[in-house]
Amino acid sequence: MTKNIMIVGVGGQGTLLASRILGNTVINEGYDVKVSEVHGMSQRGGSVVTYVKYGDAVYSPIIDRGEADIILAFESLEAYRALPYLKKGGKMIINSQEINPMPVITGAAKYPESITEKIAAKVDAKIVDAVSLAKQAGNIKAVNVVLIGVMAKSTDIAYEKWTQTIKETVPEKFVDINLKAFDLGYNG
Repeated sequence: MTKNIMIVGVGGQGTLLASRILGNTVINEGYDVKVSEVHGMSQRGGSVVTYVKYGDAVYSPIIDRGEADIILAFESLEAYRALPYLKKGGKMIINSQEINPMPVITGAAKYPESITEKIAAKVDAKIVDAVSLAKQAGNIKAVNVVLIGVMAKSTDIAYEKWTQTIKETVPEKFVDINLKAFDLGYNG
């Protein structure tokens, strides 16, 4: 059986590190893994999407509409944009943070109101204030690892396997903050 996880956010939020932690963890568990990163205007705060598929044998990294078991959304509007990819019975984990896209910044559009609540009314969604938890861990940039912690709780992979991968994946000087961030997400 293959698991399809889609990670969505905007450039600079750490989605790529999150996909590396996820990919490395499932590789260490012996799964076949395919990762595909789709960069929009990531340098300018544009959409970034990463597909992570794992299982006994995975042949394509692409996740089509209606195939994602889990969508890990680093930003609320990106969660909304990714909604068609969630499979029936799938789960969304959404950071409550709102980052204004360029049309909102320029005044050409308005950020949709109550977007996470509208998503949660349609699908199984866990809304997380990952920014506050990352600050509590010691660095706002640890939002990505907070969200990995929340997601990890819904997998059958042991807590210790995730923390070992974090130790192996993040730079040494950031290990303690990231372990705390993971713990806050996992146990939050």
